[in-house]
Amino acid sequence: MQIKSRDNALLRQARQVRDGKISDWIFVEGLRLAEEALRSDLTIEAVIYSDELAKKERAAVAIEGIVRASRRVGSVSEKLLESISFTKTPQGIVVLARRPASGVERLSAVGDELSLVVVLHQINNPVNVGAIVRTAEAAGVAGLISTKHTSDAFSPKALRGAMGSAFRLPIWSGANYVEAIEWCRAQGMTTVCSTLSADADHTAIDWIKPTALVLGPESTGLSNDEIAIASQTVRIPMNGEVESLNVSVAAGILLFEAARQRGWP
Repeated sequence: MQIKSRDNALLRQARQVRDGKISDWIFVEGLRLAEEALRSDLTIEAVIYSDELAKKERAAVAIEGIVRASRRVGSVSEKLLESISFTKTPQGIVVLARRPASGVERLSAVGDELSLVVVLHQINNPVNVGAIVRTAEAAGVAGLISTKHTSDAFSPKALRGAMGSAFRLPIWSGANYVEAIEWCRAQGMTTVCSTLSADADHTAIDWIKPTALVLGPESTGLSNDEIAIASQTVRIPMNGEVESLNVSVAAGILLFEAARQRGWP
């Protein structure tokens, strides 16, 4: 049953979700992302939208669909919405949704289609995590593994970068690094790390066979011990004195090489 609410309780709850204090809910801000949450069949617990946004024709139609799917509804002024917004400029609508399942079971359910996976290890910038999730979906990745101390793929910043991809891609969150590598091997996947010291260029290896691409921390990269337990290493050739690429850029280069070899897109 929907509850129309204008009191402060719903706003307080939204702030708690925004700040990660309600772990099984996620904070979805902005009309486009809210629409993605609805299309992805997320369980929508509450929607809070501004009176100003509801006056716009296209937005009003979208809000109507989201309201029908929501258990609680709040219509507030732009100023009140600003008090809970994660962004400097309020987006006009906030959805509080149940966090998608993000365990090994969801990843395992992909089954035979699990031929390309990304492992995110201790990547602590949520913007990079969101960009990688979005790139992964675009390149045809079947799922992701996010190890402990990696930024949450469902945090507000990461969700903004992923633009809905986190709602659709199977994700296993909170894995131990060794556990993740061993799980990939058990699925018959070659684990590939990118490092400057690798002998092979990223275009010289076989990305067609089942593969898990392992991406490490932005500042330090993977440690020697972490690289040692992977099956293979590759390097991305670079000109000049540049020592490394942003991890999300590197992910895009590597994943689209895999897509190119696989004949897609």
